Amino acid sequence: MSDSESKPAKVNNDVVEMTKKEKMVKEVKSISLILLLVLVFRSSIAEPFRIPSGSMIPTLMIGDFILVNKLSYGAKIPFTDWNIFGFDFTAKYLFGKSDPERGDVIVFKYPRDKSINYIKRVVGLPGDKIEMRDKVIYINGSPVKTVEISGKEFMEDMDDKFKVYNFRFYKAEMGKANHVVQLDQDAFYQMNFSEKTVPAGHYFVMGDNRDYSSDSRFWGFVPRELIKGKALFVWFSMIFPLGEHPFKFRPWRIGTVIH
Repeated sequence: MSDSESKPAKVNNDVVEMTKKEKMVKEVKSISLILLLVLVFRSSIAEPFRIPSGSMIPTLMIGDFILVNKLSYGAKIPFTDWNIFGFDFTAKYLFGKSDPERGDVIVFKYPRDKSINYIKRVVGLPGDKIEMRDKVIYINGSPVKTVEISGKEFMEDMDDKFKVYNFRFYKAEMGKANHVVQLDQDAFYQMNFSEKTVPAGHYFVMGDNRDYSSDSRFWGFVPRELIKGKALFVWFSMIFPLGEHPFKFRPWRIGTVIH
């Protein structure tokens, strides 16, 4: 038997190692591509948000998870409307740029701190004259039509801390779809304000929980470039057991379309 026949064949470890590296590189590329597609989707197509406060009750409840359509007002270049590490970017549009309509529920960057997202309803459009007297909104001199309705169904979904208030519910005619607002009849303040003209390229927004909402009445108008998209629907709803809030899962709210 020759020496060549008696010695075991050498394994080319370099080839094996390269194969492992190639496999790892391939996996990293696949994960990176998936992550990039998710980020592009969130940045330009649709983005989920959680409702942390009661300013939009009864339309949205604390603990609602909603989906926002970021194509509602035009297709944006990915990542141009994000706030990253304190650096804010102004959204750039590819095509189809349009403007919000009265009554739309929108998500936008808070004008005083662009790292925070707010959700409110559009009340005043550019050029509108807005006034509030005795809790009645006047748009261009005409009062918004409201009809009082029963609020039983809304009280059942409401966070317990709001159930102690003397709320009354009203269906308001504003924009293409009617919506419901709530007013605290025992609120000691009226939140009246004299006529304000909405500047060009800006919007006047308010929460549907009129007496308990921080909105344009307090901090001014929302510039068009800060608007991220239009709220679509509730895809999940629960209250986390934090502090004084007990756990509460609300499956009946899943699929609720936001008007």
